[in-house]
Amino acid sequence: MIQSKIVATMFNKIDVTIIDQFYSILGKENVIIKNEEKKEYGHDKTEDYFFMPDVVLKPHKTEEISSVLKICNDNTIPVTVRGAGTGLSGGALPINNGVIISMEYFNKIIDIDELNLQATVEPGVITEVFQNAVKEKGLFYPPDPASSGSCFLGGNVSHNSGGPKAVKYGVTRDYVINLEVVLVTGEIIWTGANVLKNSTGYNLTQLMCGSEGTLGVITKIVFKLRGYVSKNVLMMIPFPSNVDACKAISAIFIDGIQPSGMEFFEKEAALKTIEYCAQVLKSPVSITLTDGIEAYLLCELDGKDEEILMQDAERVNNVVNKFNCGDILIANSEAEKEELWKIRKNISPAVNWLTLTKSEDVVVPRANLPDLILGIKQIGLNYGFNTVCFGHLGDGNLHINILKDNISAEKWKNEIPVGIGEIFKLVVKLNGTLSGEHGIGIAKKPYMNIAMKEVNLSLMRGIKKVFDPKGILNAGKIF
Repeated sequence: MIQSKIVATMFNKIDVTIIDQFYSILGKENVIIKNEEKKEYGHDKTEDYFFMPDVVLKPHKTEEISSVLKICNDNTIPVTVRGAGTGLSGGALPINNGVIISMEYFNKIIDIDELNLQATVEPGVITEVFQNAVKEKGLFYPPDPASSGSCFLGGNVSHNSGGPKAVKYGVTRDYVINLEVVLVTGEIIWTGANVLKNSTGYNLTQLMCGSEGTLGVITKIVFKLRGYVSKNVLMMIPFPSNVDACKAISAIFIDGIQPSGMEFFEKEAALKTIEYCAQVLKSPVSITLTDGIEAYLLCELDGKDEEILMQDAERVNNVVNKFNCGDILIANSEAEKEELWKIRKNISPAVNWLTLTKSEDVVVPRANLPDLILGIKQIGLNYGFNTVCFGHLGDGNLHINILKDNISAEKWKNEIPVGIGEIFKLVVKLNGTLSGEHGIGIAKKPYMNIAMKEVNLSLMRGIKKVFDPKGILNAGKIF
């Protein structure tokens, strides 16, 4: 990893007196100052960025975070809140060193209210653990990021994560109804109420969703839930080109079909993933890819009536046949469904296993996807880089992994970012925006003026100033 350094003279260093205060609040065992123990907290899944924190704190209680923030705010010490470290935009990296608050011990599911279809959780709960816990009670929490087996719910809220089921059920913010938040002053507030309708003043709950830890520290989350959907049909649909696959997506929705998942990946992405599953996971994929095919759609339909699902599957078949699709594979068992999802969910780690990447996630209206993917490939040719594309194209969210391969370090640092800027300009021209779920962090910060007018950015900076006058919370992110 590359040791990175950003100098910020506005912040103060942590001295022995402050460390002693942390000891008194948290106990020595929860204050990490040795470099070999802090190292894990200096990186996430964003390229090879690395920033060493001055100290890592591991609180167990909201009141401990409150006391820590008071000290940091009084002494102008930068604070970065960290979840599981699965981020792809550098949002939880301590670029100004300072304090990392790790939320790993905030891992309790406090309550699942079956009558009101709500759950109260701490932000360090792993997403898949929460999904399984509510499923045992016949309930359903739809947001499902690819890293659901390791990512924390707090990180999902901070980045407004989505996943495959967002196309039908919405993203994380659609399920957050209330948050306990510690402000930079140490004050502890609830942002709303545990109700489904709330027109009482500004919506602070939604403001916190997607704020990337820049406004406060989330310590409890109240989610709304749904009844569990027991049946689904999963199809893998092959196409001779990316454009054919992208055109078919819009046509499916125009026909009135509402998939619960509509995922896209290129053949190259599938090939890399199959290799990764066999060599790294030691879990070979039994799916055989067909010659002459360049793109695939995973189309999932869910519901409670199997007959209606099969009718909808037939309608999908009739639509996609107009776009040169190959033979459609319908998963006939849960094991076959898991095989298909294993390809999709392991694309990102597979690509990053093979080479360093710059990972982007842009969003455009569905009808503009063909122009987007053609434009991305042309920009790659112009700037000399290869891309692997995949993502949640049912809602227009395309993940673009730019591969380093044999690109020189100098070109990777200086020229490739210019090409990324061209991709973002194309996205905005196609009525899209820079991120659907990864957030801005540090990776996309230089490009914010492509998507936002200065007046928009000024309003955001003003909101940040109200919540965090000294700018210590996740400093240097977004703006």
